[in-house]
Amino acid sequence: MDARARCGKLSSDIIVDEPLRCAIECDTDCVRASDRFEVFRNWHSAVMNVELKCGDVLSFEAKEKIWQIGEIAFAAIDHSPLHLLCWEHKKKPAVDNWVVTVKAATADGPKNPVSNQRLRIANLVVPGTYESEGSLIALFLPYGAVDAPLHPEIADHAAEFLADYLILLSQNLSHLRRSDVFRIGEATIHLVSAVLLPSREKLAQAQAPIDAVITTRAIRAIDARLADADLSPERLCRTIGVSRSRLYRIFEPAGGISNYIRRKRLLETRRALSDSNNVYSISQIAEKMGFTDPSNYSRMFKREFGLSPKEARMLGWQGIVTSETVGSDVTIGTLNSLLVSNSLGLTNFHS
Repeated sequence: MDARARCGKLSSDIIVDEPLRCAIECDTDCVRASDRFEVFRNWHSAVMNVELKCGDVLSFEAKEKIWQIGEIAFAAIDHSPLHLLCWEHKKKPAVDNWVVTVKAATADGPKNPVSNQRLRIANLVVPGTYESEGSLIALFLPYGAVDAPLHPEIADHAAEFLADYLILLSQNLSHLRRSDVFRIGEATIHLVSAVLLPSREKLAQAQAPIDAVITTRAIRAIDARLADADLSPERLCRTIGVSRSRLYRIFEPAGGISNYIRRKRLLETRRALSDSNNVYSISQIAEKMGFTDPSNYSRMFKREFGLSPKEARMLGWQGIVTSETVGSDVTIGTLNSLLVSNSLGLTNFHS
């Protein structure tokens, strides 16, 4: 019996602010090796036919987690990349749903330049097949939740944008609370609608997830050129294709884009200082990250971390680890602030 049901005294505010937990969790390890693929196939038998195209059925291993986010079922499926699966819509599926599938890229893997090979959107009532290997994200939402034709034409850039958002959302599920469910579900539906049938109104409704994806892309661009002296808000705007005003608005929770870049650079110098194998001087480490004035760098470092670069090096070499969070006093209140704050590494998640 659920502990809350036995107690009967917990406030509803406490209950809705609990961490979002997956509604279904399956693992083929719980059955005999010879039965594992059949068990996996049965998990999806009401809506999809699954066939094994290559790989050893006796070694098939898979895990699947499903979260209920408002009207949406969000599934994370992980099976061995040695197995190639073929998914086929059933002739009479149990539900009339849109299904969005994303081939989740690995952190160090190459990014697929052809977006529609990475993301697929279809309705289960429309005949169709697709293949998967390794990690897969699947989003199921009722047909009536979005206004779009059964055979939508989706631009590559829109498909790539939605794929980035779904991967970002999957990475943030551990930070979500039950109180986030409604707005996240609603915003996700707005973004899917804007991708399926774009309009000014739908793009405006999908502003929160759009901003979250832009933030993630900006952070990737910053990380790739962090030591580049030419890295600036203007250059970043050109790289990710957004206006300066929008970039500044998105990074406002982190104190602005310039402040965020400065913090990231300070954090990188701190990591270098803490590495006992790094024999460069403090001023050399600072200069590599664009801090040419040693005195000014030392003042900024101490203001950010509460100790001097020399003290940080001494503690790091002694194996003493202290907080390195790029912090800011942010209260999570919207989907945008939630995903953006997680991406920016900000603190105070529902504190």
